[in-house]
Amino acid sequence: MNVTQSLTARTGNLFHRYANPGRFLRMGARLQPWLTWPALVLSIIGITWGLFFSPADWQQGDSVRIMYVHVPTAWLASSGYMGIAICSVLSLVWRHPLADLAAVEIGPVGAAITAVCLATGSLWGKPMWGTWWVWDARLTSVLVLFFLYLGHIALIRAFDEPQRGYRAAAILGLAGAIDLPIIKFSVQWWNTLHQPDSITVTGAPTMSTSMLWPLGLTTLGFTLGFGAIVLARLRAAVMESRMRTILAANRGRQSAPQHNSTP
Repeated sequence: MNVTQSLTARTGNLFHRYANPGRFLRMGARLQPWLTWPALVLSIIGITWGLFFSPADWQQGDSVRIMYVHVPTAWLASSGYMGIAICSVLSLVWRHPLADLAAVEIGPVGAAITAVCLATGSLWGKPMWGTWWVWDARLTSVLVLFFLYLGHIALIRAFDEPQRGYRAAAILGLAGAIDLPIIKFSVQWWNTLHQPDSITVTGAPTMSTSMLWPLGLTTLGFTLGFGAIVLARLRAAVMESRMRTILAANRGRQSAPQHNSTP
């Protein structure tokens, strides 16, 4: 028990080193351009390569080009919610002050990415399946993920006291993480219309390198872009929080009674 408590305390101290708003803002300012510019360059190269220069699929034809947007957004939809789950652990276990703000800022970006994933999946599914939507295990579990994002966004803002909203949303963030393995393994666990994953950790890719390279560049670019957007939003949220604290302290000093001394 003592060893576990000691490890938890040391881990908490490590995380709290970066909880200082000033230190975080300085680090964020240095990191921001290293995320933003590579994200723009890689995304433009990957999308241009994929849409105009990569070969059409022998079976799906040119409709396969939707993959260069759909696959990166599908990856980020799950990764973004994993970020919320990690922030939830940091908030509930170590009370990390930046974790709650990070969860607040990840939610809208993740919800938007998941919406794009669902939309491009429908566009891809129409020529392949003959319909815009089927209650397929993969599609349904991603739709559930979208609603989890919306629920997290609503819950974190549903209380007059921010800390109560943070705690409730953190619990939802952890509980909702059970949907992530369902999304990942749905094509293996159930007989679905959705094609199996073309890229796996244990096996070789099932697509040609002429498609794999632009897909990899686009995925990396979108991932860096996701990080850049969240970091920019988080920096703005931290600065806003600091300003509110300063203004509240000034109002407190101004409202304090003035004691005039008499000679």
